[in-house]
This record gives sequence, structure tokens and C-alpha cells, in this order.
Amino acid sequence: MESFRPRLILFDIDGTLLKGGSRLRQWFGESLESVYGQAGDIDGHSFSGKTDPQIVTELMLGAGLPSERILGLLPDLKEVYLGRMRDQLTADDMTLLPEVVPVLSRLEQVADVTLGLLTGNWEGGARSKLACFDLNRFFRFGAFGDDRDDRTELPPVALERAMQDRGSPFSPQETLIVGDSSRDVACARAHGIRAAAVATGYTPLERLEAAGADWVLTELGEAERIHSIFGA
Repeated sequence: MESFRPRLILFDIDGTLLKGGSRLRQWFGESLESVYGQAGDIDGHSFSGKTDPQIVTELMLGAGLPSERILGLLPDLKEVYLGRMRDQLTADDMTLLPEVVPVLSRLEQVADVTLGLLTGNWEGGARSKLACFDLNRFFRFGAFGDDRDDRTELPPVALERAMQDRGSPFSPQETLIVGDSSRDVACARAHGIRAAAVATGYTPLERLEAAGADWVLTELGEAERIHSIFGA
């Protein structure tokens, strides 16, 4: 592959920077039961790479609820779930993945590299998770599940917010998306953006390669390859 030095690096959260424990899924289910009266097949449902609104919609459609009711109560579900996270979430409920802080700290010092988020989490949930490990300091902006239900539609949102933050535009060709699922790779490829996939989530390395990631890493701190990918 030709030499590549990104100016904008957009990070996923779950499975990329940190991993949530069983309590997060438990709170999601309890919130669904509180608002919709049921949680659907939450234990068997894959959350990987999906936005929070997409997860709610899939679970409740699977439980037989009409789409109008699902969408109508979605703001209530969001408020209840994010409230649980804000009031109860601690670092003990999650795992900070290897080398995340050293990598972000190094990239933060590179003058012409901008860091942002691209995650399916609602922003309030994303910020609550990151706050547990003091990671919000690395990310002034991002694109979130609040912005679009379909993850594939999030990159243009992130590019616009990056421009607003730095006062100059970023092209897809100088952007890198870092995630842990085939959906992270797909949303990058849909916009001509390169993707680095880390096998620290729930998607095996082989599937990340098959999805078409430009680079596949066993973890974020793979030093030599990280150096060449991030160009820092």
C-alpha cells in the first residue's frame, strides 16, 4: 500500500478503546423493560458495530412491537438508559484495552493530527464510558448514535464536526477510521476512508481481514504497525 499519513483519526469506543462488562447489557435490558415492557432477545443479540437506536429497533421489532411505538418511545428509553449509566457506571464495570492511553497520548502531541470519535453510542453514554478512564480529554468532537441510526451515515457527520473544530476541511483520503467490527470497516469503505481494525472486540481477525480493512491489528498498541499507520 502507498504511503499514508492521516490528518484525522476517528476512533470507535466499544471493543476498540474499552470493553464493557455484563452490567451494561443488564442496564440496557432493564431500561427496555421499563420503557417498552420487555427486553426482547437481548441475551442473544449482537450489539457489535451497531448504533444504540438500531439495537433498540431490532430488539423491539423482534419482540413484535410496531415501529411507530418503538420510535415514539425511543427518547424515553434513551433518557432512562443514559441516566443509569451516568449514575451507576464506574471503571469496575469496564476494561480499558491495552496501550490505549499511550497511543492516544502520543497522537495528541502530533500537531497536524486531529482525534475524534465515530461510535454507535449515544453521546451521553459514550462520554460516561470514556470518563471512567479520563479519555474524554482526547476527543473534543465526534459522530454518535444520536446523529444517525445507520452507522454508515456517520462519517460525513464526523468530517463536518472536524472541520468546525479545526477551522479547515478534512477529506476522506486523509482520514482513518479505527474500529473493531466489520461494520466499522464497511462505514469507512462506503466513504472512501481507510480503516484500521483491531481484533480486541468480538470480531475475529480473519473476519476483519475479509471485511476489507486496510490494516488489521491484534491490539491498538502494535507498535511498529501503529507507527506506520498513524504516521506519527
